[in-house]
Amino acid sequence: DRLGTALLPLRVAGKTDGQRRVLAAAEQTVVALRSVFPCDPRPDCMRHPVPMSSGRLLPGCDNLADVLWRTRSECTRRHAQLVAAVQRGCAGAVTDLRAEPLGDGTVRAVLERAAAGTTGLGLLGDGELRYLALALVLLTGPGVLDVDAPGEVPDAMRVLTVLADGVDRALDPRQRTELLGLAARMCARGHIRFVGTVSDASWAYGMDGVTVVHLNP
Repeated sequence: DRLGTALLPLRVAGKTDGQRRVLAAAEQTVVALRSVFPCDPRPDCMRHPVPMSSGRLLPGCDNLADVLWRTRSECTRRHAQLVAAVQRGCAGAVTDLRAEPLGDGTVRAVLERAAAGTTGLGLLGDGELRYLALALVLLTGPGVLDVDAPGEVPDAMRVLTVLADGVDRALDPRQRTELLGLAARMCARGHIRFVGTVSDASWAYGMDGVTVVHLNP
């Protein structure tokens, strides 16, 4: 914010077209960086109950249960899409994903399964938890994610960038393909970008809406 504020008088002071273009580009860079959500889900933290709080998702997705408690009632359509995504990425027949309060100010997340009943997230593997968390990120937005949305950009024009380092870590082939497909569908709507790094991108070639960029050392 301090950098963004400092750029304003510099832009006004620009004397030539070239100076004004450089300063305008710098200001736009600051605005873009404020719209980035770095996300690296931490399964060990997601397995435990968390305090009920603001319902804004942290970059490590530690408070996923608190966010589910909020989003399940606020946006039933997006929640239904999340459940459908979880069905494709988690073992067993998943019928719902919800949070339940424990009566001590904390809340935990659980899966509802058609045959096995309720399964707490503490019993899920790392891959399932990372897949679930990244799917939630893709299906929410700045109002749910813990980002500093730039107020100078109208809501209809804001684009959120999700940055996930090692996006395929702990995911099996089915999960990573489903997740990338979900990312491509959400990005096609125009209000989100998804940038993820992988050590081997061979599995992502040819997927609709996906661009593979090689970063040579």
